[in-house]
Amino acid sequence: MRLEDKKVIALVDEDFEDLELWYPVLRLREEGAEVDLVGKEANQKYIGKYGVPATSDKAFSDVDPSDYDAILVPGGWAPDKLRRFPEVLDFVRHMNDHQKLIGQICHAGWVLISADILQGKKVTSTPGIKDDMTNAGASWSDEAVVVDGHLVSSRRPPDLPPYVKVFADKLAEQ
Repeated sequence: MRLEDKKVIALVDEDFEDLELWYPVLRLREEGAEVDLVGKEANQKYIGKYGVPATSDKAFSDVDPSDYDAILVPGGWAPDKLRRFPEVLDFVRHMNDHQKLIGQICHAGWVLISADILQGKKVTSTPGIKDDMTNAGASWSDEAVVVDGHLVSSRRPPDLPPYVKVFADKLAEQ
C-alpha cells in the first residue's frame, strides 16, 4: 500500500463536520497510512455536527508533530474551538515550517489563520470565511481543491473526492 509508512494527525473537537473528518481518515487508512485522531484528551468521544462520533486516539499533549508526515484539519464548528489551543497552532506551524503536508477544508481555514501561516498562500475554503482568509493575507479561489506547495485546501463536503485524492497523492510523494 502506497501510504503504509506515513503518519497523519487528524484533529478533532466537538461539532466537527462528520464527512470532512471521516472521509479523509478512512481513505488514508485504506491506503495504509496511520491516522491518529488527536483531541484535547485521549480516549475522549467527540460528536460531529450530524451526530457521528469520533474517539480520540491521543491528546494534544501526547503528540510530537515531528513524528508525523501530515496534518488534517476538518471543518464544521470544531475549527473555532481547535484554534484556541496553543498545541494545535504549534502543530500547524511545525508542519508549515518543515514543509509537511497540511490539509484543510471548509471552516478549517480558521485554524491556519490563527497559526498565522497564510500570508501569500493560494487557498480555498467555504465562501463564508473568504474574507477571513484574504484578510490573513491569502489569495482565495472558488475551486474544489487548491494546492500551494504543501498546503491542500478545499471548500465543502461535495469536494471531498478530489480533495482527498490530491492530499493522498501529495502524501505519497513526500
